[in-house]
Amino acid sequence: MRFATLKNGFKDGRLVLVSRDLTTCVSAGPMAPSLIHLMERWDELLPQLRQLDQRLQAGTAEGIQPLVPEQCAAPLPRSPQWCDASAFLNHGRLMERAFNTPPIPDFDTIPVMYQGASDDFLGPCDDVLLPSVQDGIDFEGEFGVIVGEVPMGALPQACLAAVRLIVQINDWSLRALGPREMRSGFGFLQAKPSTSFAPVAVTPDELGTAWCDGRVHLGLRVTWNGVHFGQAHGSEMNFGFGQLIAHAARTRRLTAGTIIGSGTVSNESSQRGSACIAERRVIEILETGAASTGFMQFGDHVSMQAVFDDGTDAPFGRVNQYVRQARP
Repeated sequence: MRFATLKNGFKDGRLVLVSRDLTTCVSAGPMAPSLIHLMERWDELLPQLRQLDQRLQAGTAEGIQPLVPEQCAAPLPRSPQWCDASAFLNHGRLMERAFNTPPIPDFDTIPVMYQGASDDFLGPCDDVLLPSVQDGIDFEGEFGVIVGEVPMGALPQACLAAVRLIVQINDWSLRALGPREMRSGFGFLQAKPSTSFAPVAVTPDELGTAWCDGRVHLGLRVTWNGVHFGQAHGSEMNFGFGQLIAHAARTRRLTAGTIIGSGTVSNESSQRGSACIAERRVIEILETGAASTGFMQFGDHVSMQAVFDDGTDAPFGRVNQYVRQARP
């Protein structure tokens, strides 16, 4: 099944089921008025929602309406917890060079993860309001999962079974602020503004064989100001989502609706391009001795769309955002 959240003036929005061609939707209420409501009652509500989904796909459900991406919030507009990893080793090692930081101990055997803000996620077409271009504005394309309740100490296989939905993410970063916060030992705060999501969250079966070994085997096509930037592939995660969820749950239980991110999609071969500007800049430095690509300016536009290996669009829809200056 495919879910989206429409803006309705309330923080959690209105949950809808989405057709497989992403053109129409139908309200999931009153049985599931919001996605957080559904996450907390997943086993109870899923059979009824499957029946509604069958009617939607057949075109017989009552109240079918067009799905308008501009009217969509993030699928889960706010979450109990948002934890983002750096599961692509290539990206992590390049960032060590970018920030001139020593290698992270056990980086290839123990996941690296930070806890981000989860109270104000952005929708796929929301303007990204930021205070200054001097902060080094950067997009970061990733994949993520939304889980049901996970007990403390759960093993990776059990954690993988707790995955309810898969999402596509643009995890904004302010690169000029990151190094100081990393050196502090306390992790990111100002360097990580609100995270954006593609409009549609999908159950794992919607991806078919592209959901394998707890990894999203899809390309992530990124364009910046209309120019192709990269199409890195999600298959090269060093840690699958089962391992990432287990890492987050090692000393705490995870409540239903927790989101776990993969970190920036990155491949060892640079031929696919990158999913963030910082990575391209590091590659330029390594190849030519200097970075030639700047960070984003106000008025810049970024688009992200996951695609299957045959080139067809994946079912998340598209992130389609402009960066604007925040006004006092």
